[in-house]
Amino acid sequence: MRKEVVVITGAAGEMGQALIERLSEDGVNNILALDVNPIPKSLRARCQLALMGNILDEQLFGRLVSEFAIPRIFHLAALLSTRAEFTPEIAHRVNVEGTMNLLKLAVDQSGWLGIPVKFIFPSSVAVYGMPDLATKEREGAVREWEWNVPTTMYGCNKLYGEHLGRYYAEHYRQLAVDQAVHGVDFRSIRFPGLISAFTLPTGGTSDYGPEMLHQAAKGEPYACFVREDTRMPFMAMPDAIKALIQLEDAPKEALTTHVYNITSFNPSAGEMFAEVKRAFPNAQVAFEPDQRRQMIVDSWPVDQDDSRARKDWGWKPDFDQKKAFVDYLIPNISRRYADAAQPS
Repeated sequence: MRKEVVVITGAAGEMGQALIERLSEDGVNNILALDVNPIPKSLRARCQLALMGNILDEQLFGRLVSEFAIPRIFHLAALLSTRAEFTPEIAHRVNVEGTMNLLKLAVDQSGWLGIPVKFIFPSSVAVYGMPDLATKEREGAVREWEWNVPTTMYGCNKLYGEHLGRYYAEHYRQLAVDQAVHGVDFRSIRFPGLISAFTLPTGGTSDYGPEMLHQAAKGEPYACFVREDTRMPFMAMPDAIKALIQLEDAPKEALTTHVYNITSFNPSAGEMFAEVKRAFPNAQVAFEPDQRRQMIVDSWPVDQDDSRARKDWGWKPDFDQKKAFVDYLIPNISRRYADAAQPS
């Protein structure tokens, strides 16, 4: 008998670690964690199996098909925005071909299991592309179908991943005589910039927010790579994990689209620094925009309209801006560096 598991790709990343912890706390004990990097030892105990592997490895997928029954996939693995701009072709392989490999796995599994496999796919605010600051300011909170003209490889990859998921869910092999009966139950969330108190930033273009916080907590100066007036949506990591689970749990008949915006708060970089300064009065932040990265952030909207998610599956963040900083980010990040300073 094949063992039933919940697959999480990108399990060693910020979101992957938080998702493993949350699912484990909810009693899910059959997690198969997959990443190209080692899964932290503290998380391996929460998983049935932790594998180091590449989502482009065909032999790895052969093993997954032969050994496991997989009714749920959380596909979190990706090469993020800033890193993707340095190696766009590699980013395309990881973010697009890797996603196709996982979708094909889901189709194969649905045939074995006799049910649609749930496929949860984190997308990004990077799928949007605003042509100039005047348009960005005028448009305000954008809806899912607006301004889908990304300027980064990561944004292009994520937008295409959404379309691939919709294709596998609704149109896969539509001309074949033996069409798949069950297929893929594809569900995607377009996340804003995410801020975690427990894992370090890993290459996202929105990481000026968390980087500012971590540097202040360490007592080190920080050169912020965007202007002080730069504004985009953000979210505390616990809300991101809550949203993934909430969307995965939602009845399919309640969903009116495959892709949903969600959002929480949208401070300017200067307002974010003011929050940091209240907690760390000696924080030193200089605004030294990197024009190329600034152009990317300027192409993202000031906010996202998440009314569909609120209506279809009851989305509502637990953390507004004040609560995110006061109750989650500041105390946990402060504790992290206070503990690190203690003699062992």
